[in-house]
Amino acid sequence: MVSSTTFYKLHQNLLPKPLLSGTHCHQRSSLFLQQQLLLLYNSNNYFNKNHKIIPSLYTLTPVPVLRALSTVASSSTMVKAIRVHQLGGPEVLKWEDVEIGEPKDGEIKVKNKAIGLNFIDVYFRKGVYKAATLPFTPGMEAVGVVTAVGPGLTGRNVGDIVAYAGNPMGAYAEEQILPADKVVPVPSSIDPVVAASVILKGMTAQFLVRRCFKVETGHTVLVHAAAGGVGSLLCQWANALGATVIGTVSTKEKAAQAKDDGCHHVIMYKEEDFVARVNEITSGKGVEVVYDSVGKDTFQGSLACLKACGHMVNFGQSSGVPDPVPLPSLGAKSLFLTRPSLMQYTATRDELLATAGEVFSSLALGILRVRVNHTYPLSQAAQAHADLENRKTSGSVVLIPDGVEL
Repeated sequence: MVSSTTFYKLHQNLLPKPLLSGTHCHQRSSLFLQQQLLLLYNSNNYFNKNHKIIPSLYTLTPVPVLRALSTVASSSTMVKAIRVHQLGGPEVLKWEDVEIGEPKDGEIKVKNKAIGLNFIDVYFRKGVYKAATLPFTPGMEAVGVVTAVGPGLTGRNVGDIVAYAGNPMGAYAEEQILPADKVVPVPSSIDPVVAASVILKGMTAQFLVRRCFKVETGHTVLVHAAAGGVGSLLCQWANALGATVIGTVSTKEKAAQAKDDGCHHVIMYKEEDFVARVNEITSGKGVEVVYDSVGKDTFQGSLACLKACGHMVNFGQSSGVPDPVPLPSLGAKSLFLTRPSLMQYTATRDELLATAGEVFSSLALGILRVRVNHTYPLSQAAQAHADLENRKTSGSVVLIPDGVEL
């Protein structure tokens, strides 16, 4: 009886030629074919008593192999995306080719039309938040069109315009694969760029004013970075709910926008002590809640602005992570301190749909107005990050995949 090595050399010519030449003749298919031949070698079913191969049986086996390899070859394509290979400044954002496959069970493929830029993207790029792997594609907010649907999936169709916010990370790409239960339908009345600019920020604002601390008529609230993407929406929503809104900003231009967004009092924190001004505005009573996305630079002052039993809601740290807070320090005024995340407030499908639905309905009713003040090509994400960190932007910032016409 011949050895397995001799068997392979003698009988590989029995395989159909397309498997041994052209685009199918690559390392993976070669290894696979060797494995198939050796499997045949070790199987008595393919040999007669004289140890001679039975060609009629043998030549039937490559047919499904060819079909499988053809599927593999055609099921992945190359698209452009931003990749982070090392943590650091905006310069680590690289414009590269990446491979994308086809959606599996419970998944859809989406071709992005517009991608929202958020400070959480900066946190992952710097390593403040830890990505699961390196390299990674950043981005947690996008709107696009469904181009493929996983097997057996219902309720999602090719051509649907959908939005997503949160996990999985990877929105800085021309196309991406997403879990179908993480996307929400975008009403036809809402422009994709507007939807991409508001879905994550809007849902964040919704859970902050509606659930994390329920803002009501008569409350006084302090919003830091009042002209930012989330801050702008917080001011509008809190005003609509009947609260007195105090906002902090860095420039006169941003002060004018904050006023337009419903701030009753605007504090230029570079020129004024915001703690003293809040004390003056509230006649020493303080505010019911502070919404603080700045972090280190404002944290202690924010605590000082609260009235007894007030709520300190820290939902970001654009200036750095706040210093640790000794628990006894909260006891003097019985303060509440929370560090919430959108992902926990939209953990179920029902929560996600309800939160997104209220955002879109608030847009339709005019309760919320979205300012897309800045758009950048996706390939220039590094410049967009630099401008965001240097406080050169206001309102929402959106990245448009190169070549996309809106």
